[in-house]
Amino acid sequence: MLNRKGMIQLFLLQQLSLHLIIEKEEEDFEQLAKNLENASPLEIMDKALEKFGNDIAIAFSGAEDVALIEYAHLTGRPYRVFSLDTGRLNPETYRLFDAVEKRYGIRIEYMFPDAVEVQGLVRTKGLFSFYEDGHQECCRVRKVRPLRRALKGLRAWITGQRKDQSPGTRSEVPVVQVDPVFEGLDGGNGSLVKWNPVANVKGNDIWTFLRTMDVPVNALHAQGYVSIGCEPCTRPVLPGQHEREGRWWWEDAKAKECGLHKGNLKQDDAAQNGNGNGVAHANGSAAVADIFTTQNVVSLSRAGIENLAKLEDRKEPWIVVLYAPWCRFCQAMEESYVNLAENLAGSGVKVGKFRADGDEKEYAKSELGLGSFPTILFFPKHSSRPIKYPSEKRDVDSLLAFVNALK
Repeated sequence: MLNRKGMIQLFLLQQLSLHLIIEKEEEDFEQLAKNLENASPLEIMDKALEKFGNDIAIAFSGAEDVALIEYAHLTGRPYRVFSLDTGRLNPETYRLFDAVEKRYGIRIEYMFPDAVEVQGLVRTKGLFSFYEDGHQECCRVRKVRPLRRALKGLRAWITGQRKDQSPGTRSEVPVVQVDPVFEGLDGGNGSLVKWNPVANVKGNDIWTFLRTMDVPVNALHAQGYVSIGCEPCTRPVLPGQHEREGRWWWEDAKAKECGLHKGNLKQDDAAQNGNGNGVAHANGSAAVADIFTTQNVVSLSRAGIENLAKLEDRKEPWIVVLYAPWCRFCQAMEESYVNLAENLAGSGVKVGKFRADGDEKEYAKSELGLGSFPTILFFPKHSSRPIKYPSEKRDVDSLLAFVNALK
């Protein structure tokens, strides 16, 4: 029977092996993207459906990405479609959903935001808070978290991203990639593949295809809408304006992503707040909504983490994440970490978080071993030296295995 040291060594060996497998898969998909760079959308769609079968689904927003469904239909292969119903879509978008279901004989798998979260947001900040402090918080509640739930049941997803949609954020979108933000069915980094079959197609060519195939489209397009999202955040564009100028028009034009494709943003853009002003907190970091906000996760101040690190004989062990709320990898593990805290409630293991960006970053690097965000540390009961979580696999089962091997 393995002793504690043996269990830790076995766990670390398993995580190292998994990391090497993920790196190999990323290399394979980079090569596949190069091989398919000049392929047609139909060929790319066929390859995606062939490779992943029932473990892949098309993300349909109710705009010109209806072309994806037509391409999938033309392959003759079975396919799945899901959509995020934020509760604030235009009536025309709902009518398109109905027309698409009837045209293709499918049932769209609708994902809805958590009612309690929406209620809390609206009661606290009102119905239109995004006009004042940016769209990111509302999008996180109504779109990103429902998307995360949908993707946890898949191994791959298909999007309608195009390079010409948003030059500031989508100009380098590949036709296939390991998703840099979200996790799939198996959990952890590298567990989800993202296909972008129309990445290299121009908007005009998409519309030529839709007209040629007589595909049903959103009636808003005839009213000057090009990029279509939620009703309060979408408006028509004038001739000569870029299509993304009709989305979140009160914000910085360089970083117009709702969070579904946040991996497209450079770190400097991601660190901006919703209105692009980069308003700073007292610690010098950007003013973005906090994460890991649950009663089961203790928010540690600088004094709190210093005291925890100094103790050599603690009453209970702690697991603490060093994070920055703008970091896409921290955002991606939010659900897993919150679930971990729920699993450990009453177990004798405390779960905490320490915001380590801005003015706290140098301290975290020198005293806590911060390398990159997120860094996860385990503080044992009878040792002052924390143990760093060695893996990029941040699903709840892997985190629990780490805690159970050390507590």
